[in-house]
Amino acid sequence: MKNAILKKEKLDDFIKIMSKDEKVIAPVLKGNQSYTFTEVKSADEISLKYLPTILPPKKYFMPQHETLIEYDKRNGQKVHCVVEVEDLVIFGVHTCDLAGIQCLNMIFADRPKDMNYLIRKNRITLIGLECNSYCDEFASCALMGNHIPKGGYDLLFTDLGNYFFVEINTRKGEELIEKTNLFENADSNHQEELNKLRKLKESIFKPEVDIDKNEIPSLFKKKFESKIWEDIGERCLSCGNCTNVCPTCYCFDVLDIPDLNLKTGKRVRVWDSCQNEPFAKISGGESFREKRGDRKRHRFNRKFRYPVERYGKFFCTGCGRCSRTCMAKIDLKETIRDLIKEGN
Repeated sequence: MKNAILKKEKLDDFIKIMSKDEKVIAPVLKGNQSYTFTEVKSADEISLKYLPTILPPKKYFMPQHETLIEYDKRNGQKVHCVVEVEDLVIFGVHTCDLAGIQCLNMIFADRPKDMNYLIRKNRITLIGLECNSYCDEFASCALMGNHIPKGGYDLLFTDLGNYFFVEINTRKGEELIEKTNLFENADSNHQEELNKLRKLKESIFKPEVDIDKNEIPSLFKKKFESKIWEDIGERCLSCGNCTNVCPTCYCFDVLDIPDLNLKTGKRVRVWDSCQNEPFAKISGGESFREKRGDRKRHRFNRKFRYPVERYGKFFCTGCGRCSRTCMAKIDLKETIRDLIKEGN
């Protein structure tokens, strides 16, 4: 598969052609520097330069409310499984969010496989958009190595001035390019321009915290009993904002919701949060993580230690959403720096 270019004046045609056959999702400005992934019909609606959206594109792979089963007891016991799915193209996904989707793919493909997620994932076309500079001061994408593309997309767009360099990564992406008939083959000059940009990015993106990435898991292991967790717990409001906006948080609850006739109803999956005290509560009222500091420590370890031990991968993407939305101003990079400064 050869790479391609798309001249910027043809982007609107590209979006309009795609939207004729399936729903196209892209980042849109909602005011006050707030952006959201939502349906678009033209390129004019899209914000190509945007801060990470309020919610990551995870919401299309793992909806906040999802029906799993519907039942009807009026004429015998009838139960059938439900997969809420539609064909989507998600355009303009930053490399940090692509990394988040890759994490979810690993989780839900692990045993026992989550077929609802996997069926939905296969109906979504992902078009990435490379970041040429930092979104804002909250990002830590260089520390996590997510400032450069690492796969997980069908097509990847890189802004090179008057055109986009388009990397074709899958057969699905290749078919989309053939279908729209708007692209040109990339030549050696286009590849050289891309290489120059990537070289420039080496001077723009630097690890935001002074630590070797490979040392982060052992840092959190050594600091499991640190007083810093108690200090953070005193500040934390347990609002759950950090987990709601995180691209890799996947905890959920399952609820049975009967209709008023008590004969029909459904079973739904809803997002849950390890930052809520009832999350770790068991029979008898005991809680594994009753204190807010314990819950905060658990969340950080779930990003920087536990998944590395199981999957060999960090589950922090460096998007900065948790720090950006925290009402208590708990900053991820600041927390890591404090753990480093505390010493042994």
